[in-house]
Amino acid sequence: MNFYKDKEIRYHHRHFHNEGGHHHHQDSFDDYNNAVNEYKKSFPSKANVIENTPDPAVRKMLVHMEKQGCETCFDRFDSQKPHCNFGLAGVCCKNCNMGPCRITKKSPRGVCGADADLIVARNLLRWVAAGVAAHGARGREIMLALKAAGEGTLDMPVAGEAKLRKSAAQLGISTEGKTREELAVEVADILLEDLSRTVPGEHKTLNAFATKERIEKWRELDILPIGAYHEVFEALHRTSTGTDGDWKNIMKQFLRCGLAFAWSSVLGSSIAMDSLFGLPVRSTVKANLGALREGYVNIAVHGHSPLLVSEIVKQGRSREFIQMAKEKGALGIQFYGICCSGLSAMYRYGGVIPLSNAIGAELVLGTGAIDLWVADVQDVFPSIMDVAKCFKTTVVTTSDSARLPGAEHYAYDHHHSNLAQTQELAKTIVKRAIESFEARRDVPVFIPNYEVDAEIGFSVEYATSRFGSMDVIAKALQEGKIRGVVNLVGCNNPRVMYEKAIADVARKLIENNILVLTNGCASFPLLKLGYCNVKALEWTGKELREFLEPDLPPVWHMGECLDNARASAFFRALADSLKKDIKDMPFAFASPEWSNEKGVGAALGFRLLGINSYHSVYPPVQGSKNVMKYLFEDTEKTLGAVMVVEVDPLKLADRIISDIDEKRKALMWK
Repeated sequence: MNFYKDKEIRYHHRHFHNEGGHHHHQDSFDDYNNAVNEYKKSFPSKANVIENTPDPAVRKMLVHMEKQGCETCFDRFDSQKPHCNFGLAGVCCKNCNMGPCRITKKSPRGVCGADADLIVARNLLRWVAAGVAAHGARGREIMLALKAAGEGTLDMPVAGEAKLRKSAAQLGISTEGKTREELAVEVADILLEDLSRTVPGEHKTLNAFATKERIEKWRELDILPIGAYHEVFEALHRTSTGTDGDWKNIMKQFLRCGLAFAWSSVLGSSIAMDSLFGLPVRSTVKANLGALREGYVNIAVHGHSPLLVSEIVKQGRSREFIQMAKEKGALGIQFYGICCSGLSAMYRYGGVIPLSNAIGAELVLGTGAIDLWVADVQDVFPSIMDVAKCFKTTVVTTSDSARLPGAEHYAYDHHHSNLAQTQELAKTIVKRAIESFEARRDVPVFIPNYEVDAEIGFSVEYATSRFGSMDVIAKALQEGKIRGVVNLVGCNNPRVMYEKAIADVARKLIENNILVLTNGCASFPLLKLGYCNVKALEWTGKELREFLEPDLPPVWHMGECLDNARASAFFRALADSLKKDIKDMPFAFASPEWSNEKGVGAALGFRLLGINSYHSVYPPVQGSKNVMKYLFEDTEKTLGAVMVVEVDPLKLADRIISDIDEKRKALMWK
């Protein structure tokens, strides 16, 4: 039976192709290969790093480990070459199982029909969502700990009472007649609510601490977040198979995740940490590998979760364990910092020697001087186990979220139901370090003889105490004694010369009278190379030097990567003092060597404040001209800030200086 007999047949297209298949869309393919291939030419080799990285201790360790036959991340980076163009351009999609798909001239759309714009946007959104989860997860641990300390189920004092009371008042909590323990519970409950909210409602931390101008802008853009958990949930939902097909709408969720990152994962976590552990105190520390001490039980702390680390340091300094170490032939117990757990312990407890960021962790192990390596969460590469095995270093893990095959595990469970066992776990770990010391007496030690003093512990609170108010610094900024202020942070990345981009940018900025703030992994080269030392005033411009003399360094170390919150508070305080919006001030955020999801979130958080972000590493967006234009140009109109990428760090510094001068010109400041 012919169903269509006597019926008019209408076709959507009245043309056919003898060759077979035919596409009904008009795809415009932008060939990204030339740009990506040119970008790859800038990637250094291990040989380049050995020759040009600015820290002589790093150079010596790389040569030493090569002689020992120990592989490092620099070897593995070389072995990955040539890097995948699809991945570098962001046009590879494996979200579903119909692919994986990649965008080429031959196939300008994935199986589902997603084009380059959509794939790049989805990948970027998933990255920032992971960043929200990363800082948020470690923040949750501290928020739970603050609550438990207040309730008495965690035997730990609430040490930051001043910060706690100030934060409680800003959050709208009545403080009159309440103990610090009662306030700890109330503040923790609000922070946890903002982190985990699913029912639409006011994000209390954001509303309490963000400026009115920014809140109005974010409301206008319809990007105010519900809660960190929800925005991550929504990001994964939108980017799941066959859901959000509009790249512009994906980027809107990208901004929401950025706000959740900044105000819950970062600021919320920072409030909890400072309330529980107290504010940093300005002090002087030794930095770099030359500060390793032979004959001691040497314990390295590595990661981003300071809760158990703080107790390990406390127990390791107790008379009981020092005596135990001496009975085994040690001179004492010494702690060293790797990545952010090390920085947090350093500025809160003193005497914790900062050695390296995450990229250099293998080099620290390669000295053979470390008896026990405490690894908690994030930026702990699985490769450390291979090096640790070579040098008989015991590695222990302390989080159910972060296991390492071959490591010993003394951890909080995934419910954090055993927080009350914190002291017991810490004692077990310190005892294990002493045992490891006794078992490693035959391990040869190689310590490059490079160390330097560094000043740490800077914050708004310190500046206010030092100068009486932030008005003094604000006046110096307005008058041009301080040309601008830059928050120089971020991870490290083998795509650029190790630690050199950070050092080069810092040097040029201070030469041009720009005050530099720093924290996290980027701060290690600045600590190691003398930028956080008063002697670095010799490298600064005349005006900045005169303001900082006699005892302030040109780079102010503010702590771990979470302490971007201190930098944003510093920016806010200066802007408030001069009665200006943050977006109009001569400020900048720079993460030249960024490498991971948290780095995406950190840069975005500052751009949402209206502050440009500057980098020497491209995000994976070169496959989409539209997403690139959105990040590099379009957000100037909406947020007042853009992302700037320049692979040459000296040119990047020039751009920062030029943009700061434009801000000053707009303010009519000399």
